[in-house]
Amino acid sequence: MSQRYGGKYSPQGESPAPQGTAKEFRTARRTRAGGRVNLLFLAPLPLIWSAFGNGPTALALNLAALGLLILAAWLTREGLIAQEAYEARTVARRPAFPRKITGSLLTGLGLGLAGFAATGDLIAPVIYLIVGTALHLMAFGPDPLKNKGLEGIDTFQTDRVARAVDEAEAHLTAMTDAMKRASDRQMMARLEQFQTTARDLFRTVENDPRDLTAARKFLSVYLMGARDATIKFADIYGRTGDAQARTDYAALLDDLEQNFAARTQKLLLDDRSDLNIEIDVLRDRLKREGLTSH
Repeated sequence: MSQRYGGKYSPQGESPAPQGTAKEFRTARRTRAGGRVNLLFLAPLPLIWSAFGNGPTALALNLAALGLLILAAWLTREGLIAQEAYEARTVARRPAFPRKITGSLLTGLGLGLAGFAATGDLIAPVIYLIVGTALHLMAFGPDPLKNKGLEGIDTFQTDRVARAVDEAEAHLTAMTDAMKRASDRQMMARLEQFQTTARDLFRTVENDPRDLTAARKFLSVYLMGARDATIKFADIYGRTGDAQARTDYAALLDDLEQNFAARTQKLLLDDRSDLNIEIDVLRDRLKREGLTSH
């Protein structure tokens, strides 16, 4: 889908530099769900030519190998996306299903099946299976196999936070998908800026699950309203290019970003106040027991 270009000599003028760019640059990470993973989808395609013209057995074996390799590529990509989400969070559970490890096994099986279709031998396919599985696992690594940041934390509270953050992330994803229909690069960048601020709040709540009560409306009610507003804006602006709708939606994002940032700062200040109270209480106790030098 084409997008409007906002440059110096475009009718809309030069795009304003988004705020918070430095922070977004520091926290940005290049996704690993591309590049080599995309090659995994292309590499098995020659099996299509090997499948036809060599009899029904070769047809079945090569198409089965093709299916296994494509499925392995898809699982690998999904596993990398899940790992990136795991690494982005301070508190996270390991993926329920080991996609990358399964992708490695399916890659080995696919290569072994393709080798058997080509040679009819058993030794070569076993070698392909072992080497293919090992190389895939070395290239992409295993899935996260343990929970992160859950030591000594109430699992009930962390489960509540995890569900709330997953729901909030789903709203952000829906907003991104809807904005694509508007075909406005500047507004997409503005939306991403707000999403960065929203995710700062997510991380703050994950670091201290006790903050969930104070932030629940932001993670559910307000984001749900922002999602609905984004969908309506994208539908209207995509059809009519209404400038007033664009202005009103940009103002909404400004308000949302300011309120989310303010809530994040309040939670951080509350956490700091709790820390100061704990320190003061411990110092008073040490002083009463004569364990301090001053």
